[in-house]
Amino acid sequence: MTIESYILIAIGFIISGVFSYFHYFYSVKRPQKIDHFLFVLRFLSFFLLCIIISNPTVDRTKFSDEKPILSVLIDNSSSVANAKEKTTVQDILASLNNNKALNQKFSIQKYSFGTQLRSLENNTFNEVNTNISEAVEQINKLHKNKIAPVLLITDGNQTIGKDYEYIKSRLPIYPLVIGDTTHYEDVSISKINVNKYSFLNNSFPVEVILNYEGLTPVKLPVTIQNKGKTLFKKMVSFSKKKKSFILNTKLLAKEVGVHNYKVTIGKLKNEKNVSNNNKSFRLEVINEQQKIAILTSITHPDIGVLKKAIGSNQKRTLKIINSSEPQINLADFQLVILYQPTLKFSSILEEISTKKINFLMISGSQTDWSIINQKQLGIQKTVISEIEYYAPVFNPNFLPFTQKELNFNNFSPLQDKFGEVIINGNPNILLYQQINNISTKQPLLAFTAINGHKKGFLLGEGLWKWRATSFLQTASFNDFDQFMSAIFQYLANQQQRERLSVAIKDSYALNSSVVVNAFFTDENYLFDNRADLEITLTNNKTKQVISVPFTLKNNTYELILENLEAGNYSYEVKEINQNIKKSGKFEITKFEIEQQFTSANHKKLEKLASLSKGKLFHKDQTADLSEFLLKNESYYTIQKEIKIKDQLINWKSLVFIILALLSIEWLIRKYHGKI
Repeated sequence: MTIESYILIAIGFIISGVFSYFHYFYSVKRPQKIDHFLFVLRFLSFFLLCIIISNPTVDRTKFSDEKPILSVLIDNSSSVANAKEKTTVQDILASLNNNKALNQKFSIQKYSFGTQLRSLENNTFNEVNTNISEAVEQINKLHKNKIAPVLLITDGNQTIGKDYEYIKSRLPIYPLVIGDTTHYEDVSISKINVNKYSFLNNSFPVEVILNYEGLTPVKLPVTIQNKGKTLFKKMVSFSKKKKSFILNTKLLAKEVGVHNYKVTIGKLKNEKNVSNNNKSFRLEVINEQQKIAILTSITHPDIGVLKKAIGSNQKRTLKIINSSEPQINLADFQLVILYQPTLKFSSILEEISTKKINFLMISGSQTDWSIINQKQLGIQKTVISEIEYYAPVFNPNFLPFTQKELNFNNFSPLQDKFGEVIINGNPNILLYQQINNISTKQPLLAFTAINGHKKGFLLGEGLWKWRATSFLQTASFNDFDQFMSAIFQYLANQQQRERLSVAIKDSYALNSSVVVNAFFTDENYLFDNRADLEITLTNNKTKQVISVPFTLKNNTYELILENLEAGNYSYEVKEINQNIKKSGKFEITKFEIEQQFTSANHKKLEKLASLSKGKLFHKDQTADLSEFLLKNESYYTIQKEIKIKDQLINWKSLVFIILALLSIEWLIRKYHGKI
């Protein structure tokens, strides 16, 4: 017992004696013999109560042996059964169970894992997923601060979870590889990035991403074919260190229409899977030949600037027409430029409005706004006779087509009659007006497109100054001419094509990644990297809805959907800012991705073993593994000293005795009339 226990018992002895004395002898002059007996009973009952309160204990030491733990993690996925290794696993477990020396040295604990780690009950080898990383992390948490080597029986093929080869395990991992460890070389075309559209006689870029799985250096041909003709061929080299290659080239669009192209990479000598050695893509070639007319009743330097900008593209032809000519056939032109319309434009404006001819109207100091307001061109302006100067302010949020900021803050103001402008049809404004250094929300250059009828409004003359300023800034007219060319291309294009295309398969295997690629163009059918794309996915059975945004990757938009349940799904891809949508359906089948594995991934398992300071063994080395573990002196039994505090008393028995003593005391006192 401890000193504290002795002190408490002594104090209890004194208190019990003093209390009993005061009760039976202190105020009694002539105590009777029975009082002495009652004193003893009261003293004993209170003293025993004090003993219970003090609860005296005795310290004793106990020694126990703690064996190191050998955690056996068994792959319970269907890939083990597909590889016909069920019997192999059972034989390995039987060998471990029958190894008396191993069981004497280690406390062997068995677990199975597929998606999650669980105690081994019965191996079914039917789980559709393998998560080796989760199993390794869980066993590290379970045996924290213990000597616990891990025996990992698996083929190394993982379908979900983190890449396990880079996991930092505190416990040493000893993978025991089952399955075919033969390495098959493979080369594949993983992805092709290409614009959906190209203009006739233009060169369009093609990006091909190639991958190689192998050790020996190889050199293979890559070809691109159209209608059986080889358009491109190049030899590509791979090696152990050079596992991938990005091939970039340009092809010439020679014929109008939709064309199918096939990309092929050569076959390796011992290649087992050649289905991924070729991939196709489609391209629509558009005829960009455009006829543009400039209608004017005056001479102005801006006419020359427009002529040069239009002539910068050889696929455009220009005709300058005086508005007073008696017969003008506007149907021959894809775009009509109305330069400072006056009363002489009356019949022309009526024809444009009636036949819905695409036009660009440029106003200025000589423009007759009264005739424009009458002809319902989609623009109204209340003007006064004063001339105002409007400086351009670029709108970075302009969406219809891609335009470059030409440092418009350095450009000269354009000249037009003063007044408020109203453009019908929710216009897209490319340039705002700035008056006397005060920015406004009034349009300087704006566009509308209603039911395919495209209209452009440039509210000011003085383009020749802009072209000159652009040349002073860049020593070239290219930037300004390309700026104007994009406007002409947008307004002259009369064909309606899909701006949003989505690449998604009709069917995916259960637990495989659903990779969705989307391609979005501006209204000139050039790739637009400013889009805000989002997919809304609906499970047709459960009606569960999820929304996921796309990310921009190279010249495409991409997202990856994981862990979708089997079933049918509907999707809608939407460009949020412009409300352009594309919908469709796909199916998640119950086909298991585990069935796709043809060999064990021993390389990753070897890296896992190396990082954890373990060692890799193969299925025919079970005896070697057991011998290695038995001889490894770092796995030893720990003898622990355990101090135990035993109670000296049985408090339940003492309570019974105390009650008995108090009862006897009460009966005697009652009998002798002391109560």
